[in-house]
Order: sequence, then C-alpha cells, then structure tokens
Amino acid sequence: MSGPPPGPRASRREWIGLAVIALPCLLYAMDLTVLNLAIPAITADLRPTASQMLWIVDIYGFFIAGSLITMGTLGDRIGRRRLLLIGASAFGAASVLAALSSSAEMLIAARALLGVAGATLAPSTLSLIRNMFLDPHERTVAIGIWIASFSAGGAIGPLLGGVVLAHFSWQAVFLLAVPVMLLLLVLGPLLLPEFKDPNPGRLDLHSVGLSVCAVLAVIYGMKRVAEHGLSWPAVLAVAAGLCLGALFLWRQRHLANPLIDLALFRLPGFSAALAINLLGFFAMFASFLYIAQYLQLVLGMDPLTAGLWTLPSSLGFIAGSFIVPLAARRLGTVPVMTGGLLMSVLGFVLLVFVGTADLGLLVTGSLIFSVGLTPVVALTTDLVVSSAPPERAGSASSLSETSTELGGALGIAVLGSIAAAVYRTAMTGRIPAGLDATATEAARGTIGGAMAMAGQLPAAAGAGLLQAAREAYVLGMQASTALSAVIMLGTAVMAVVLLRGHADNRRV
Repeated sequence: MSGPPPGPRASRREWIGLAVIALPCLLYAMDLTVLNLAIPAITADLRPTASQMLWIVDIYGFFIAGSLITMGTLGDRIGRRRLLLIGASAFGAASVLAALSSSAEMLIAARALLGVAGATLAPSTLSLIRNMFLDPHERTVAIGIWIASFSAGGAIGPLLGGVVLAHFSWQAVFLLAVPVMLLLLVLGPLLLPEFKDPNPGRLDLHSVGLSVCAVLAVIYGMKRVAEHGLSWPAVLAVAAGLCLGALFLWRQRHLANPLIDLALFRLPGFSAALAINLLGFFAMFASFLYIAQYLQLVLGMDPLTAGLWTLPSSLGFIAGSFIVPLAARRLGTVPVMTGGLLMSVLGFVLLVFVGTADLGLLVTGSLIFSVGLTPVVALTTDLVVSSAPPERAGSASSLSETSTELGGALGIAVLGSIAAAVYRTAMTGRIPAGLDATATEAARGTIGGAMAMAGQLPAAAGAGLLQAAREAYVLGMQASTALSAVIMLGTAVMAVVLLRGHADNRRV
C-alpha cells in the first residue's frame, strides 16, 4: 500500500528547533518524578498534613490533565510558539514560587500553577512538530525524538533529584527548571516558526470550564479509588466528571467554533489510535507504580537505588523511540505496532512469575514490555497528529495527551483496586495476634501499613507479618500484570482490525 506523497524535507533549522522543543518536554516529565525524593525533606520543613502532602504530590498532574484540551485549542488560536513561550515563562515563574514556598498551602498553589503552565508544553511542541516536519518519514522520526525526551526526563528525574538533594535543600529541586526555560525563551523566537489557525473563531469560556472540571473530577475520583478503594466520594466524583463531559460534548455539537472539533473523530484511524494509546498507558502507568513499590517495599531498596534499577526499562523506552520510526518505514505501521503489543504481552507474562526475590526477572520483564509499548506511543501519536489538518494540530495533540493522562489514571485506579483486593484477601488470617483492630486493619490495607505495624510486634511475629505482606503484595502485582497481558493482547487484535487500511503501511 502506498502512503501519502512526501512533503518538503526539513532543513537544519527545523532539526535544531526540534532539540529546543525537547528541552521543555524533558523538564515536564522530570517534574512528574523528581518531587518523590524530596518528600521527606519537604515534610520535615513545611510539616504538611497527610492530606496536604497528597495534594502537593498530585495537584501538578491533576492540573496538567485538566488543562490540556484548553491549551491545545488555545495554541491553535493564538499561535503554538507564542503559547509555548508564555507557558515556559509561567513554568519558570511558578518554579521560583515553589522554591520560595514557606507553607504547605503555598507549595500546593505553586504546584497547581506549574500544572497549568506544564499543560502548554506538550500540545504546543507536538503541534509545532506537525507543522515543521511535512515529510511523513521525518515527522515520525521527530515524534520519536519528542517521545524520547519525555522518557529521558522520567529517567533523569529521580537520579538528578537524588544528586541535588545530597548537596542542596529541597528548594533546589524546583529551581532546576529555571535555566532551561530561560534558554527556551532565548532560542525559541530564533529557531521555532509560528503557526496558528487563520480563522480560529471565539474561544468559548463555558467549554473551557466544562472540560477542565470534567477531566479534574474523573482523574480525582480515579485517584481516590487507587488510594482508598471504592467509596462514595470517588464514585460521585467520577460520575460528576462524566456528566460534565457529556454536557461538554453536547455543547461542542452546537457551537459554531467548538473547543474541540468533533469531526476529528471521524477521520480514518484517529479514534482507533486514541483508544490504543489510552489502553497502552492503562497498562504501563500502573505497572511502573507496582515496580517502584516492589523495589522499595518488597526488596527493601532506598529510593535512589530503586531508581537506578528502573533505568533499564527507561533506557529501553528511549532506544525504542529512535528505532520505531526506522522499523515502521521498512515494515509498515500496523505490523510494527502489533509486534510491539505482542512483545509487551511477553513482558507482562514474565512479571506474572515474579516472586518476593526476583530482581532479575522483574527488570527483564519491565524492559521487554517498555520496549514493546514504544511503538504504541510513537505511532499512535504520529497517527493522531498526522490525521488532523494543520490548523487543528494543537487540538489533536491535546487529545492525544489527554488520552495518555486518562489512560494512566484509569489504569492505576482499576489495576490498583484489583491488586489491593488481592492483597487484602491474601492477608486475611495471616496477621499474628497482638495487634488491635485498628492496627490489624492497617496491616490488611497496604503493605506500607503492615511494615509500620510489624514494628509493634516481637521480632519473630514482626518478621512473619512482613513476609506475609510481601507475599500478598506480590500476589496482587501478579494479578494486575496478568490482566495487563490480556488487555494488551486484545489491543493487538484491535490494532490489526481497526487500523488496517487506515494507517500508513508503506514500505521502502
């Protein structure tokens, strides 16, 4: 099958501009991970409550997810480069505000502002790539590099954070972003072209409010399910979000200038690519969470050592981001994507057999599924952005990023709930005598609770409780990874059925 005719080749300026674009993407991902190591120092300095600490960690991701659709469409209207530079300025200023925080409330507010500013980065940069690289092969390579910058940020974040915290206070973690954003503000106007919709229409503020509240409510509800199990507040939050989302879609159908052009979903392969991307992150985000906890709570590693053992999967994802464009060019999009999904199934199956002391098998399985999911991320992103007309590239990019955030949150909530249920069931009858009802419930609730309660028991009983908790945690992880393997197998079938004849299957 022949693909679309090649566009003009990119010049050296576009490729240098791509390097500039990669900088904020790297920082965007770093800020999602680097804070984790600073939590003990922040707790000692600002003395937040448990609830405030959760908001300090979570609110950045919440506001990114809630603002993506608005920022993608805003970039189409005012210009992608302009929005990127505005976002970079705001990100740098919010980073300074976070570093100067003297209270938990101030830090929560600064992290919220960081989330809103961070939401400008991914759709602006991805839509700029859509317009800078007109040749389909070059655009696929550029998107692979773009994705690799996020992976590099996720990998560098914990390591760089550990080094910085070893020599400086926790405030320095936030100041890392400032020089990079200043560099972007200097080089961006020189190297990045400007693109926007020539006939954007009026921005509907009611739609903006509906989209932000809908996504925030759904993400918040899913997060509560993952942390506390199924409860009425979580169910009501998700239900409210879905109702607001339905109202948002109804409004888009009746507006002359909608925030999201629903006609995008009628484009060949667009909806299928979004669904495959969502399912890929559904499995990936939850698995990374389990692996990080396994390394620290089951194997007893400190955060920095655990971060080092996650490097193989991160580096595999980065390497895959560069290899996928070449493989897709030679073999075709659908075969490479399907092969990657089947490879991820193998990785998840290996994780099903991980016991309480199987570091090698854990690293091998996580490396295989990370490499296997690289084509899903790179090629679905390329399909989504390439399917949309250039003037709607920002909106399409924001939808791609929103599917990522929703997929990750849904995976953590659903798979996390399954793992928690298996853990609680496995711990039933295995908690030794000597703990009151509250302590027993804490030990049955999470492995962290069991570790805390073990200190209240005699040495032998405490060791028995820890071993039982570790075995129960592994059973929960095995159940969730088994379901991930089944879902990825179904996603591979979906890719073959829904993308055949729509995706670019050209060979050279």
